[in-house]
Amino acid sequence: MKLALFDLDHTLLPIDSDYSWGEFTITLGWTDASSFKQRNDEFYAHYQAGTLDIHDYVRFATQAVRLQGAQAAAQAHERYMREVITPNIRPAAQELVRKHQAAGDTVMIVTATNEFVTRPIAQAFGVSELIAVELERDISGWITGEIKGTPSFREGKVQRVQQWLAHRGLDWSDVDMHFYSDSPNDLPLLERAQHPVATNPDERLRQLAQTRGWPILDLFQ
Repeated sequence: MKLALFDLDHTLLPIDSDYSWGEFTITLGWTDASSFKQRNDEFYAHYQAGTLDIHDYVRFATQAVRLQGAQAAAQAHERYMREVITPNIRPAAQELVRKHQAAGDTVMIVTATNEFVTRPIAQAFGVSELIAVELERDISGWITGEIKGTPSFREGKVQRVQQWLAHRGLDWSDVDMHFYSDSPNDLPLLERAQHPVATNPDERLRQLAQTRGWPILDLFQ
């Protein structure tokens, strides 16, 4: 099986969908602008530094939407897609995804952002396979703020892809894999891929890719 795996934020999108969703909740009046932005910026800095506590972050990131309920959340996300995401889906990223699809590759988005934020984005790219942070749900079916199973973050991305393969009776030796990512947080999965591609990489990953001879792809120049 040929696989084409894509990180989402700053890889297929020139923005961070999780961070921008948080900013969007300020626009909606769901969160206090000053206090939320400060904490959101702190968590984002930890992500960039590779020190993020993903469980704490997901509790924080989903708090506002949990309080609004499913209907209001769905309506808000539709607006978020129109106003924030769609303008940031660039032709170069769409063409890259379609190139792999046309070649018959199984295309998948593998992201550390939660499923509520990312599932509609994957659909907008025409990608049906999504590995994202899955959210626990209460008896009513609404999210609780806790993570279900292994979070798809750092080494967790490797574990989640391995689970996906095992569910299909496959192992790493059965696949030929491209993986596109911008972040050193994704080194565990980049090192698993036969074809790692540093995509819009930050400076640390760019330097590492140059050292290791990995291709560097700048989609958003």
